[in-house]
Amino acid sequence: MGVSGVVTLTFLLSLSCSDGVPRFANYLQDHMVLQRAPQRAVIWGFGDETKLTTLRFNDKIYTTVSRKERANNLGESIWSVTLDPVSDEGPYDIQVTQPLANGTLATITLHDVLFGDVWICSGQSNMQMAVIDIFNATEEISNAGKYPKIRVFTAALKPSDTPVEELLGIVENWSVASSQSIGGPSFTYMSAVCWLYGRMIHEAIGGRPIGLIATSWGGTAIELWMPPPALKDCGISSNEAVPLQSYGQSSEMISLNYSNLFNAMIYPFTRMVVYGAIWYQGESNADYNRDKYACAFSKMIQYWRQTWNQRTNGLTDPTFPFGFVQLSTNTDKTTLVGGFPLIRWHQTFDVGYVPNSVVPKVFMAVALDLRDDPNNIHPRTKHDVGYRLSRAGLAVAYNQRVEFQGPIVSSVSLASTSQTVNVTYSGVENIELRNPNGFEVCCQGAKCSDDTLWVPATVSSKNGLTITLTVPSQCVALQLFGLRYLWRETPCLFKDAAIYSYTDPNLPSPPFIKYF
Repeated sequence: MGVSGVVTLTFLLSLSCSDGVPRFANYLQDHMVLQRAPQRAVIWGFGDETKLTTLRFNDKIYTTVSRKERANNLGESIWSVTLDPVSDEGPYDIQVTQPLANGTLATITLHDVLFGDVWICSGQSNMQMAVIDIFNATEEISNAGKYPKIRVFTAALKPSDTPVEELLGIVENWSVASSQSIGGPSFTYMSAVCWLYGRMIHEAIGGRPIGLIATSWGGTAIELWMPPPALKDCGISSNEAVPLQSYGQSSEMISLNYSNLFNAMIYPFTRMVVYGAIWYQGESNADYNRDKYACAFSKMIQYWRQTWNQRTNGLTDPTFPFGFVQLSTNTDKTTLVGGFPLIRWHQTFDVGYVPNSVVPKVFMAVALDLRDDPNNIHPRTKHDVGYRLSRAGLAVAYNQRVEFQGPIVSSVSLASTSQTVNVTYSGVENIELRNPNGFEVCCQGAKCSDDTLWVPATVSSKNGLTITLTVPSQCVALQLFGLRYLWRETPCLFKDAAIYSYTDPNLPSPPFIKYF
């Protein structure tokens, strides 16, 4: 399926260049989903310059003139039509005509187009990880045909040094959800997190059509997905290259320049009106520009939103919902601190939870308790990720009143005797104390930057939303300088962190750090 898509794309490019035949942008295809009302969808493509283009849709005729400026090295110009808001889901056919040099009309048509919500799914290998790679894959793949209103698309792994108007390659063309379109080869298509998130959202909002666009690349650092202005805002040089980390999926190691994947795998979609995006990345930054990740992540979101809003002429929400998966695990050694805890913290813009005031309309799934030995960095426990992320998406992106996050630390107080610490939570009706472990304190002052100087503080009691920690004997007579929770690359056994929501036991409290 992926190969035929690329071959067809090459043929169309060649045909339109030589014969002046109009065409749709290569990711506008049969079976796709366009953004529903109240937003307005954009249909666009290429043709000869200054040609009258006529679009027929839903008993209405739209006209436009293709631009004089050439948009690519094939000598083609862009035409673009903004549709009126469409509330009915369809399916529809969309027909475009343009006159040819010989006086005849060329007609191109999109068939079986639905109107619903379009979601972008991006990141590195845990987003690229396919449905076939996860637990319960056989059942998930066999049931995919029950969701014909979910449509899926996967972009190819192609970089570019400059922004390009359309994709340089396609792995899977727009397809109706089926066992074939969902059950592609390992780490190819369809993205498991993307699919599970979309399926669960689709079910929760009454079967509304959902379009899922997977555009991710394993082993990639965030700098590759950032446009140059975002890099500049974070003091990151734009003239650097970064090697891709294969994490066991491939022995091939290549280097890409910063912004290469924004240019080739994000920018082409920014002419398309979308509802939101989800993101699973950060492993490759655990030891690379780690201290700049909070800035990099917030600025990437800001410039993605800004670019989409500008290139759709204000039709895409300038603060469209953006969800992410907080890093899961990396090793079977529960003693290793490593770089993951700081990335998890920076993913929340150093607040510890989202949504927060730093970046609006951001939501997340906590995943650090979804350990899967021996897979380590690629846990197959993606159904739990999909559940947690979709719950957060329902709350933030769809304004539904659902429980979507675990307990959030609201206050920390030290007893006057320095023998106990009280931690109070909010955001839930009650908390479940699943085990007493996972908390640590440090009483070594400036030396607390040394992870070896943090010592365990166990939970001694629970009273409503407050737990009490017993300070270890070596710190009783000293001033406490810090408290942290789940500060390990793999901090616990599967679903065995200390604190969960009592009313939804699949929602853990996120990792936490506080200096006094």
